[in-house]
Amino acid sequence: MLILSLVAGLVLGMVAGGRIENLAGVRLRLIQLLFLGLVLRYATQFAIENGNDIADALRLPLFAGGFVLLLIGLWVNREQPGLPLAFVGILLNAVAIVTNGGFMPVWEPSVLAAGLPATEIGSAFHRIVGTVTSGGISPDFLAQAGPLGDIIPIPIPFIRNVASIGDVFLAAGLAFFLFATTVRNPVELEEAGLEAIRRRLGVLGGTALDGLPADTSTGTAQITEFGTYDGGLVTAATLERPLSLGGPSVGSEGTVREQRWRPLPTVPPILERVRRHPYVRLALDSSFSALWTGQLISALGDRIHQVALAFVVLEATRSPIAVGAIFLVATLPNLLFGPIAGTLVDRWDHREVMIVSDLLRAGIVLLIPIAAVTNLALAYPLVFLVTTVSIFFRPAKGAILPRIVESDDLVPANSALWVGETFADIGGYVIAGLFVALLGSQLPLAFWVDSVTYVASALLIASIAVAPMGRTVAATVGRGARAALAAFGGELREGWRFLRGDAVLLANTIQATAGQFMLGIFLVLTPVYAAESLNLGLLSDREAYAFIEGAIGAGNMVGGFVIGLIGARLALGRMVILGYIVTGAMVALLPLTGNLSLALGIAFGTGVGNLAFVIPSQTLFQRRTPPELMGRVLGLRFSVVFGSMTLAMGVGGVLGQMFGAAPVIGVFGLVTVAAGIGGLLVPAVRDA
Repeated sequence: MLILSLVAGLVLGMVAGGRIENLAGVRLRLIQLLFLGLVLRYATQFAIENGNDIADALRLPLFAGGFVLLLIGLWVNREQPGLPLAFVGILLNAVAIVTNGGFMPVWEPSVLAAGLPATEIGSAFHRIVGTVTSGGISPDFLAQAGPLGDIIPIPIPFIRNVASIGDVFLAAGLAFFLFATTVRNPVELEEAGLEAIRRRLGVLGGTALDGLPADTSTGTAQITEFGTYDGGLVTAATLERPLSLGGPSVGSEGTVREQRWRPLPTVPPILERVRRHPYVRLALDSSFSALWTGQLISALGDRIHQVALAFVVLEATRSPIAVGAIFLVATLPNLLFGPIAGTLVDRWDHREVMIVSDLLRAGIVLLIPIAAVTNLALAYPLVFLVTTVSIFFRPAKGAILPRIVESDDLVPANSALWVGETFADIGGYVIAGLFVALLGSQLPLAFWVDSVTYVASALLIASIAVAPMGRTVAATVGRGARAALAAFGGELREGWRFLRGDAVLLANTIQATAGQFMLGIFLVLTPVYAAESLNLGLLSDREAYAFIEGAIGAGNMVGGFVIGLIGARLALGRMVILGYIVTGAMVALLPLTGNLSLALGIAFGTGVGNLAFVIPSQTLFQRRTPPELMGRVLGLRFSVVFGSMTLAMGVGGVLGQMFGAAPVIGVFGLVTVAAGIGGLLVPAVRDA
């Protein structure tokens, strides 16, 4: 798998017009550690598998030493696209191997699912931590780091194998590193690295680096680096090289200056077009790619545990009401704690909030299957806690995005995040269904895998380079609990005053409230509509419902991708208005047909319209809200909007029972159309 991923990265880079010789120009720091760690890691495994007794006796310190060297080398180069992913992969594999005393844990059912004979897991490097005869998962499976072991079957002919989650991260990271390196020239890679270092030091727009324009007539570029000599911190961080003969010289004014001449390669037109593409530009930003990848991974893990959770509750209770209740409990924190979470997020560092949230969710998800086995009622508060922690993560993510991408890239950045989320909806549920089916009765593994994805997301977010941001929060230290609460209430009211005073954002929130209420009704009544109103033919109502949800997801993906391409050139307010009108119209049309094919087309249009208002709405808030108020404003919006959806889910079933699913869906579709048209009547919204 690793070799195939490396080849894929190079091939994609070459197809995009990249140059393989760019690999020779990459400047990695502490490359000696990377090389030594790689040799130590794989030489140890080779020696053990060939019967070397000394290597076998020292396997744990040898493996641990190799992993430490690799992790240090990757971390200091984390500004290179793809290397944060590789760091996470190496770390997860290191934990699995070190926990097992130098052995890689392997789950026997995965080996058999890959189509391999059981003898394939008998190597000197692997250790079985779960067998078919013992029920799949041993009692100490978690203590043996089983979820980090080889648990992913690869049943593809010619490459049949099992892989760990860490292997997937490592392969994806190295493939992306090769792709990014081939499509960027060495000067761009170095400048991107220096920019990341400046962001970490908070030297934005300073004099840490100034690049002179290229001399196109000679085909060369002059790069001049300046660093204020303030004890060597900025200089050492940006230059990353010793002050030695032939290096930079220190002037009497206390500055460091170095001049280097290097040929500037001629850029093929196709490569220049590829690099200007908004999605490629964002992908080559290591901070954004780390954020995007972390969210995609944790979203995929969420889908796995959501499917498993539904089956855990259903198998324990055989009650659809109990299954519905678990998901209703998951929505309540949005209504109860949104504004509080947003206010606290504004007090804290956004990146740290995201990291801590991921780690807390990792721990809570680990406990859900244990609680379900002990007493199913205990699973409900744990699900409530997971969502409660998530409402801290969401405004922090919205607040940090404008700090790691340019303002002009906010629309494609939000679009890319939504496309990833939509991909998790489309592909994630399919993967989740297959994986949960493979697990059989061993559903706890699904929750443990989700826990690993949260840890991986936290590690990737830790690699993001973001400048520090000043905050103006009232000082309450030493003034007592009453003063602290009063100050907190004042901050919360400040966020509300800003939201209420901005006509564009307030109107957008009102529109979103109507739209989300319709979506809540739609979510609850679509299964009933599929069963009662469609001519199903040979299909069951469950299959028809699944196809409708899949069509909406496909529309989301297409809509998100298209908006990312053209959204930066369109007025955000008008996109929002059009999105609500299209979505509402599609939903209103759905009850008028009993033809499944036509219903799927309408559902696809609903998905496209949905992203047409979601992405521009997020961008409007990120552009119009001051950074120090971002958490509070987004928290208030999330509370109102998702509270509307929660209320709709509560009354949707009652209305459907009284009037029928189809009429209720149609009426609230028209309400959403009215919300969109209402935006046309407000000039500030129309022209935003």
